Amino acid sequence: MTAQTPPTPPFRDPRLPFAKRIDDLLARLTPDEKVSFLHQFAPAVERLGIAAFRTGQEALHGVAWMGPATVFPQAVGLGATWNTDLVRRVGEAVSKEVRAMRARDDRVGLNVWAPTVNLLRHPLWGRNEEGYSEDPKLTSAIATAYTRGLRGDHPVYWRTAPVLKHWLAHNNETDRATSSSSVRPRVLHEYDLRAFEETVGAGAVAGVMPAYNLVNGRPNHVSPYLREPLRTWTDEDLLVCSDAGAPSNLVDHEHYFDTHEEATAAALLAGVDSFTDHGTDSTGIIARVQGALARGLLTEADIDTAVRRQLSVRFRLGEFDPDHDPHRPTAESAEFDTPAHRALAQEAAEQAVVLLKNDGDLLPLAPDTRLAVVGLLADECKLDWYSGTLIHRVTPLEGLYERFGAQRVEFAEGVDRVRLGLADGTFLHVPAAPEAGDEARGAAGALDPALLAGRTDLPPLTADATGTEFALVDWGDGVLTLRAPDGRYLSVADDGLVRAAADQPGGWVVQETFRLEPHENGHLLRHLGTGRHVWVAADGVRVAAENASVFELIIVERGEEAVARVAAAADAVLVVAGNDPHINGRETEDRTTLALPPQQERLLRTARAANPRTVLALTSAYPYAVDPARLPAVLWTAHGGQAAGTALARVLAGDVSPAGRLPQTWYAADADLPDLLDYDVLGSRQTYLYFEGTPLFPFGHGLSYASFSYADLTAEVRGGALRVSCTITNTGDMTADEVPQLYGRAVEPSVVRPRRELLDHRRLSLAPGERTGVSFEVPLSALGFWDVTRGARRLEPGPYDVLVGASSEDIRLRTTLVLDGERATPRPVAERGLGAADFDEQSGIAIVDRTRTAGDAVTPEGAGTGELVYRDCDFGAGVTGVRALVAGAGTLELALDGGPSRAALHLVEPTADVYTYVTLTADLVAGGVHDLRLTLRGPLRLARVDFSG
Repeated sequence: MTAQTPPTPPFRDPRLPFAKRIDDLLARLTPDEKVSFLHQFAPAVERLGIAAFRTGQEALHGVAWMGPATVFPQAVGLGATWNTDLVRRVGEAVSKEVRAMRARDDRVGLNVWAPTVNLLRHPLWGRNEEGYSEDPKLTSAIATAYTRGLRGDHPVYWRTAPVLKHWLAHNNETDRATSSSSVRPRVLHEYDLRAFEETVGAGAVAGVMPAYNLVNGRPNHVSPYLREPLRTWTDEDLLVCSDAGAPSNLVDHEHYFDTHEEATAAALLAGVDSFTDHGTDSTGIIARVQGALARGLLTEADIDTAVRRQLSVRFRLGEFDPDHDPHRPTAESAEFDTPAHRALAQEAAEQAVVLLKNDGDLLPLAPDTRLAVVGLLADECKLDWYSGTLIHRVTPLEGLYERFGAQRVEFAEGVDRVRLGLADGTFLHVPAAPEAGDEARGAAGALDPALLAGRTDLPPLTADATGTEFALVDWGDGVLTLRAPDGRYLSVADDGLVRAAADQPGGWVVQETFRLEPHENGHLLRHLGTGRHVWVAADGVRVAAENASVFELIIVERGEEAVARVAAAADAVLVVAGNDPHINGRETEDRTTLALPPQQERLLRTARAANPRTVLALTSAYPYAVDPARLPAVLWTAHGGQAAGTALARVLAGDVSPAGRLPQTWYAADADLPDLLDYDVLGSRQTYLYFEGTPLFPFGHGLSYASFSYADLTAEVRGGALRVSCTITNTGDMTADEVPQLYGRAVEPSVVRPRRELLDHRRLSLAPGERTGVSFEVPLSALGFWDVTRGARRLEPGPYDVLVGASSEDIRLRTTLVLDGERATPRPVAERGLGAADFDEQSGIAIVDRTRTAGDAVTPEGAGTGELVYRDCDFGAGVTGVRALVAGAGTLELALDGGPSRAALHLVEPTADVYTYVTLTADLVAGGVHDLRLTLRGPLRLARVDFSG
């Protein structure tokens, strides 16, 4: 007799729909097993043959943290390409490398945490490099393309499962775990939600990650928006993954809940399905969930809902159908660091270059140009926190050597060469380390690179009679790096010793930055990573809490001297300036200014004074406020990945015409910016949509080596859509890309509307003399706005400008159409009252949480005085009284049409807490239509106002 083969369980049967298979698997899991699945690192269930699973593989512009991989341009650089087809191909290449890397290293996950769709509202945000654009339409177009590439095009199985970051209204690193973004309904629906909505609705998104911050006083990890509208935008089961440590923040930093059991239960009920907390240690989350179950805060059905969403993603990734998974690579089919991926990295870097200015057609450079290449980034290929380790690397200098010939290129980095002397006549010295390896930071890969420690296998610095000459760079705000002659940066490891040990500044806490502090007749050298001073001790140079050495800074050569020498002897000068992505603007650290660091400004001025044919190439993760007046040519590119240098050289040589476009406004000065924490883009006139000043360079700007003419504009409304067409002709003498942009504008709006708003765009390539037609089709709803009086979008009737151009300010064609729509009606406040957050204008007001689970209220900022205006309030035949739902303590005054106070309501005795509301009443006689003005004084929360009589 032979033993019978056990029947295949339904969850293993690929013929069944995923929903039935998930039902079967859920029924087989024990309650404890299901709870264990709620942590980021879900364990294996060996009795069912289920492997371990983790959420979260960083893949923003290449596979990050897991060692060598193809490195594409930063996300903001991909946004600058304005090329959805290119970005889709980049996403596809990244996902194929994820699969290939996982085949040899099961630490690599298939649930990728990318892209970031936070809008680049404010250019001082430290994570500007991670987003695509300040515009929701462009952001959603690029993000949709990237997620489609990451997902793959198989109808059933996904190559990777993308999770969008960071939900919601998240643009500050300053106090990011405790700050609240005050987002009025119009900004929420017209701006912040839109990028998520269109990307999720496209069907290639597996989930979202809530951000650390609060929105309207409520942490994003317990936001009601995770249920609605998020889950209404798609039929897919979305997996919501918490950000790292955010579940604990609900209690430890935000103090929003008293216990972790309450916080975990609230997050899970709000829609968080996977908890990223305490690294690989799941015991804390498991204990919290078990505690919440025991207290009746959660039910097993609640756990099932979250686990079902995770399993849905795992089934779509083919985990349970290895023989049917079309994306499962073999040794022969694995695509990693292929020639195609290398070519794509170069293509992306080329397309990301934006030509900002080119007076006198200085560019492209003639082939026989004798070129001086100067600047702190000229021989660098910088990585950021979400980069992989470089396999290939071409700096701008290397690219120019290859393109123009090394004999025609002279280089001066422009660093200050210094020695650091001590009172006894000795100098800081880097001992020789002949056996030292040359491994780049993170080359071996790490699930959490924040835990990587500095090297301790090299000897610490000492002091001797000769000393070592260091390359000193001031990156701004007095933040310095010191580099030894062998190219390694001074760094501090866990043992506190200072070594020349780092290939680049980096790490979660950068250990390679210092500050010189004047002291007596010299300087103290403070290490910024530890906050301690450098001390020359008997066992070597170290950082110390008590002791500090006083150093004399001896300038051997100023960077400007070397720059002036090479610039004066050249036909043209290229100054490569910008930022190090780990210093002064990164995750955890916002920038303080738009200005270029003073040391780089000095190098630029020196080069320009020595040679008027000076080109500035900004290589940066964000905009700068530079003065281009005396510069004939300026370019910008984000950090362009492994092929950045080749791409820049080819653009400068004219092998390819630049066609990148700015994905965000470049402001002329810090004074043009609102406060970093002011999220009211409408009220404070932020981004190109509302900015009323003159930008340094406008949204969508970018020049070409060719010229293009626009003609034959037609625009009509048909089938509920705006249909626009025109023709574009390359009138130049070289093949080049053009990016026609379609904008719309309400001519006679009843409320504040954008000055113009991107509706669609194309990127197309035209040969000299070639002419092509371009067509756009945009739903009329795209011209609508969120009507706070209705709580819904509304298309207002009236004239609308239809604008086609090469940027938001370079409009080439225009026409005006009169559209039908829904007319505005006065607010029926006598019948329906007013939600306090549904205002038209505000001053000094913050929106806060009405309860911990749902609803908004308003309160004066800092418990001071705030004002709200509600336009066109219809009091009908007349009202005689007012009721206000309030909490806290303070005074509410009501006035009509800018007149004196008509009623005052006082809450003298504070309520039990900010969520305990009481109703105040007062007499108010009003009739007809009026503007209503409310003034709030003190720590008063107002939820709504109703009228009677």
